[in-house]
Amino acid sequence: MLLIAAFSVFLFVKIRAQSLIILAVVGMIAVPIVYNFALKDYQKQRVATFLDPASDPKGSGYNSIQSKIAVGSGRFMGKGFKKGTQSQLNFLPEHHTDFIFSVFSEEHGFIGAFVLLLLYSLLFISGFRIAARADDKFGVLLAMGITSIMFWQTFINMGMVLGIMPVVGITLPFMSYGGTSLVINLIMVGLLQSIAIRRYMF
Repeated sequence: MLLIAAFSVFLFVKIRAQSLIILAVVGMIAVPIVYNFALKDYQKQRVATFLDPASDPKGSGYNSIQSKIAVGSGRFMGKGFKKGTQSQLNFLPEHHTDFIFSVFSEEHGFIGAFVLLLLYSLLFISGFRIAARADDKFGVLLAMGITSIMFWQTFINMGMVLGIMPVVGITLPFMSYGGTSLVINLIMVGLLQSIAIRRYMF
């Protein structure tokens, strides 16, 4: 998360193309090294499961498979609040934290998921506008960093729920259960508001 957010900030501050190319090359070289020597066996298994969830449907691939079933079973209008079979019958593990988007999609369908994505998009657009309009460089970088963190958290969480990214323990902002996650997200939004208000104070 930190590396992705930092890279997003680098793009925003218009870092030289040569520096970005160097970073990209270093990243590509680092990937196989990190995979072979830094990742533990269970982390490697997550990558393998992401590439082929059906290889271990009752083990490491179980969460991903059940999540996609939950999302698909919601269809267009959803099954209704607390009427989703995957979540209510506990087929879907961690349905109140990491896989809350699966539950929401099952209960509210495509329409509900679309509205939720629209609300998140408005949040991110507002954050990027605050960053673009900030008066000082620190405000620009802080707003961009905060918005990037929230954007990538949302993207990665929804991606793992839909099976297009490996399953990792990243929460969905303002949706996943957890006091610490909620407090941190509220602090970040408060900082964005502070940066926006500061424009009219001086």
